[in-house]
Amino acid sequence: MERKDAIDLLKKYNQEEFHIRHAYTVENVMRYFARELGYDEDFWGLVGLLHDIDFEKYPEEHCQKAPELLKEINAPEDLVRAVCSHGYGICSDIEPKHEMEKILFAVDELTGLIWAAAKMRPSKSTKDMEVSSLKKKFKDKRFAAGCSRDTIKVGAERLGWTLEELFEKTILAMRDCEDKIEEEMKND
Repeated sequence: MERKDAIDLLKKYNQEEFHIRHAYTVENVMRYFARELGYDEDFWGLVGLLHDIDFEKYPEEHCQKAPELLKEINAPEDLVRAVCSHGYGICSDIEPKHEMEKILFAVDELTGLIWAAAKMRPSKSTKDMEVSSLKKKFKDKRFAAGCSRDTIKVGAERLGWTLEELFEKTILAMRDCEDKIEEEMKND
């Protein structure tokens, strides 16, 4: 499966800049974790890129409609499973088992929270964000209220990481790809 095919499919079902940016962010965060942990970076990236394939057009069928849409590019079964597992306990009964699935589950909501926090900074960037600053935003339930703190906590627990570890690693991953995502968004 080629990344170009995945991007074409993503853009067929997602037009809002927010959703495209989120897809690129999760793609690159997943690639970062794959590199760090010694896994297939391309596969992890594709899972991150396509994880919300059905969310914009079919929010009431999130993770339910994804298998049908992913068939259009002959996505392998393990990719389909991983995509669907990120909604475990919310909109899917497919439990994240593989380390990659657990990371996707943990970072999906967290990347949204980190991006919202970065936009509030004078730099508008993750490059100078500290874990302590993110912890304050995490505790403020009104800030980025759509980002589920419970899902983030459960994600850290499933990985056997503390919240601070998850925050630090995900901030580093987002720093690593921030410029690349900005460039990709300009070229879209």
